[in-house]
This record gives sequence, structure tokens and C-alpha cells, in this order.
Amino acid sequence: MRSEDLQQVRPGFDDAALGSQAVFRQALQALSLPGRVVELPAVAQLPSRGQGAAALLLLALLDSDCTLWLSPSLAGSDAEAWLRFHTGCRCVAAPQQARFLWLAAGDAWPSLTQLALGSDEYPDQSATCVLEVGVLQGDAGDELRLTGPGIRDEACLRVAGLPADFAEQWAANHAAFPRGVDAFLASGVRVVGLPRSTRVQSMVEA
Repeated sequence: MRSEDLQQVRPGFDDAALGSQAVFRQALQALSLPGRVVELPAVAQLPSRGQGAAALLLLALLDSDCTLWLSPSLAGSDAEAWLRFHTGCRCVAAPQQARFLWLAAGDAWPSLTQLALGSDEYPDQSATCVLEVGVLQGDAGDELRLTGPGIRDEACLRVAGLPADFAEQWAANHAAFPRGVDAFLASGVRVVGLPRSTRVQSMVEA
């Protein structure tokens, strides 16, 4: 990383241990209770590019063993420099090479089928996607019905900013279980967890 880039990097967690633990606990809660909106604490100084919740998640989840792919508007931005400096992660050029992906709102997203899905023997070798969306549980957006482990009966989630074929892509991802990617939807300081075990149905198609 160039010295001029380092000079522009903002600090990470206010308290490295406590901040990381607080965000990690919220991330686990989001994955264990799919469809529930979870708010992340304000425990870090964030880069200017990207959603705050997405940046916090990756700051807590990444380390020097991780590979990261950034969608076009994030690649080369202060968000990339910030994560590389504070986590030691390695950025890769191809989405299928990454264990973590940060997909910004408004950017073209790769198909989930292009990503690392793991194997039946090593399902943990799959990718985790942090997907920025415009709205979580607002008045606008598409209504999704979620079922599966961690959900009593069903959960309804309204999301704006997902690709039109997201429910179809997720159905194929779920069908590959125990392989498949896990995802977080991020908007502002809020996230929703979508583990691969969750079924997602668009209420438009129901």
C-alpha cells in the first residue's frame, strides 16, 4: 500500500477487541435469526465509500488469511485501503476467488452461482457475501418470505435494491446445501442475515 494511501486511511475500531466482539455478536445473531433486522453499534470510524453496516461487518470478519472481492465502485476506493490496512486481507480480481465479497448498491453483482460454494466435504470453504441494499423493512421494495432453521413458521422481509432474479438465484443456492454461499443484506447501520439454509420466496411470484 502506498504511503499516500496510508495517510488517508481512517482509524478502525475505537477499541479493537471490544468493537470487533460487539459487531461479531450481532453478525452471529443475524445469521441465527434469518430475516430479523439487526442494528450494528457505532464502534468505528468508517470509510467514505460504502454502507456503514457493510464496512463494520467486514472489519470484524476479515483477517490476514481472507480473500476479498469488491464490486467496481468500491475497488480502489478508501474502503479498500481501510480494510486492507486494518485487517490484512488480500483483495482479488475475480469474484470466484474470494471468500468474502462486498457488493455495493448500484453496482452490477456477479451471479451467486459464480462464487465459491465449498464442497460436500468442506462446505465451510464457501463465500460470504455482504450485499448492500437500499431499504430494509421500509415501505418500499420487494416483499420476501423466508422459512427455514431459526425462523418460527415464516418471516416476511421487505427489501429494495436486490436484483430482479435474486429469489431465483437464492433458490439455486439453497438447493446446493450443504454447499452454497451465506449472505448479509446491509443498509445504513442495519443488517439481515441469510444463511444458505434459509429458503427465500418472492411474494410477487407467490
